[in-house]
Amino acid sequence: MAEEVVDEVIQKVAEAAPHISSGLMHRREYVGEENPSDERMMEADVWANEFLQEKITSIDGVGEFASEEEEEVIDCGSGLAVAVDPLDGSSNIPTNNLVGSIISIYDGKLPCSGQKIVAAFYVLYGPLTSLTVARDSRVDEYIIEEGSGDEVDLHEASKDIQIEGKNVYGFGGNNAWFEDFRDLESYFSDRYKLRYGGSLVGDFNQMLHHGGVFGYPAKEGYENGKYRLIFEGNPMAFIAETAGGASTDGGQSILEVEAEELHQRTPFFAGHTEMVEEIEERL
Repeated sequence: MAEEVVDEVIQKVAEAAPHISSGLMHRREYVGEENPSDERMMEADVWANEFLQEKITSIDGVGEFASEEEEEVIDCGSGLAVAVDPLDGSSNIPTNNLVGSIISIYDGKLPCSGQKIVAAFYVLYGPLTSLTVARDSRVDEYIIEEGSGDEVDLHEASKDIQIEGKNVYGFGGNNAWFEDFRDLESYFSDRYKLRYGGSLVGDFNQMLHHGGVFGYPAKEGYENGKYRLIFEGNPMAFIAETAGGASTDGGQSILEVEAEELHQRTPFFAGHTEMVEEIEERL
């Protein structure tokens, strides 16, 4: 039953992806509201959240729905819990840079640790709309092609992706890093190629394919990190670790972090195991 629910969640989000991508064009303005993480919301954030909520809560076997844009968990029956970041990187929309959607499926009541994840995936709205899925101990990438009505075709692009090589690094939040992290970044800059675009999904996707590490440390104003554990940290860590890599909050795997609040934040690093270990050793 759980496998069928995971299949349907993936299918529903894939069907929604072309509509979300095309709908960004006319939803590029801020709405004057803040989400539960005190971030300004764009019209696109609100719309994508409502669209995905309607799709996912209609699935038999989904018991809870939680969104980065909603204060509380929505009870919608019995079964698995689905957590959604409807539009990661939405501040990139006005400048036409990369955005994505991040979805994680938990076999447990939210909030809970990433060890309860049974599948996680993200959609990247780029030159192509791609779907990268971690489940059943492997990571696969598909290209989403819009069909007639709500139908989509998923074309396999990359099979059983593994994080190989130590080619690139990218760290967010450089305007307010603590001194110890500036020293670490200087060490990395002497050894690896910098790639950073300001979108978790976009930067993570590049690291996943080219090898390396991506992260967002604790910094001034975000002493507990910036990314939300349930909506961003856990699913991306799950994907990285499923692809043979590692994750850390600086001291332990992201998936081992105890989840006490729905919108809890965490420092985040994920990528090649050796590079993640270097970060833990030097922080």
